[in-house]
Amino acid sequence: MKYDFRAEKSLGYTTGSCACAGAYSGLYYLKNGEILDFVEIENPNGEILIIPIEKIIIDSKNANSVKVVVKKFSGEDIDVTNGEFIEIDVKLLKNDDSDKFDKFDNLKKDDVSTIKEYENEFIIINGGKGVGLVTKEGLQIQVGDYAINPKPREMIIENCLKLLEKDEKSQKPVEKVKVTVSVPNGLELAKKTLNPKLGIIDGISILGTTGIVRPMSNDAYKNSLVPQIDVALSKNYKRVIFVAGNIGTKYAKKDTDVNIYDKYFKNGFEEDKVIEVSNFWDFMLDKALEKGIEEITIYGHSGKIVKLAGGIYNTHSKVSDARNEILTAYSAQYIEDKSLIRKILYANTTEEINGYLKEIGILETVYTEICKRVVERLEYRWDKIKFNCHIIGMKGEKLGKFDKN
Repeated sequence: MKYDFRAEKSLGYTTGSCACAGAYSGLYYLKNGEILDFVEIENPNGEILIIPIEKIIIDSKNANSVKVVVKKFSGEDIDVTNGEFIEIDVKLLKNDDSDKFDKFDNLKKDDVSTIKEYENEFIIINGGKGVGLVTKEGLQIQVGDYAINPKPREMIIENCLKLLEKDEKSQKPVEKVKVTVSVPNGLELAKKTLNPKLGIIDGISILGTTGIVRPMSNDAYKNSLVPQIDVALSKNYKRVIFVAGNIGTKYAKKDTDVNIYDKYFKNGFEEDKVIEVSNFWDFMLDKALEKGIEEITIYGHSGKIVKLAGGIYNTHSKVSDARNEILTAYSAQYIEDKSLIRKILYANTTEEINGYLKEIGILETVYTEICKRVVERLEYRWDKIKFNCHIIGMKGEKLGKFDKN
């Protein structure tokens, strides 16, 4: 299969593909003296990706060095890196100077700034400005290395090896290439990602599995959430808190409830115990079960968590929005006034419903019952995990809770 991104409007290509395309284009220029407008690279599935090259900057002082710029294109997918420039510096190391990379005795293994220079014997892959550094265990990349994921590294290696001069007898390359990937705006872009929480500092990650970004598939985003579980388990945290996003994290940190503070944060707030799942509850719960998480406290705003009581595990409003119906069902058993039930059913927001329930004194009763139902549903489907549930309002006030003791 061949994907031509010079004309493609629906699909896109990953930052990993940008890095690979830039590395190949730069090395091709250094080997053949030809500037390419586009390159054909192969992904791990054997598919061909045709990726346009934005520009090549020639180093007039060094004939063995070149910079390539590739513009990231995400197609119809939502991606913070769309339209950003990825810069790839390529240096061809001939036999007389390649030995400078053979040993790095002066590097400190326990220093986070230490960079693993070798990718394999002939391709050296580094990160530059705007590419993050890994500082926590549990990720695909070792602590102290640049956040360039395994598949992009593999793509760079496999494609660049095709261009290196080989020994006629052994067919091994007789030269090396050093590839440095940079993202000029990476530091700012990283603030819009989970990288700071995952312990990836100073930039974004270079990502991609097949090198292709597919529209309307949330696969890439969902997979970016999973390393939070790996980081937690690397610290032996088998009891964690699942939240939808920042609101849950913010108020979990401040919660003095014995079942939150004493259980999770008695020795100080530890952000790696709080895992953001966005809207993908079933996906993340599947991963938690698969990886050995033993206990999860569901924690968050009523507008999200009540959906779980209805067996809705993708909580995005565009996919499902039965908040009013669920709250009406649980409230109606305590309300005789049909006009009030109708108000709840057709309320504009969950906060409006909460006001009605508070006014007649059943707010905690209703939400406690919803919390119990959330736990029942989750334990039925993910039966090897113990669950608790805490639901809060927009300002962090506790609306209801249910803890399995």
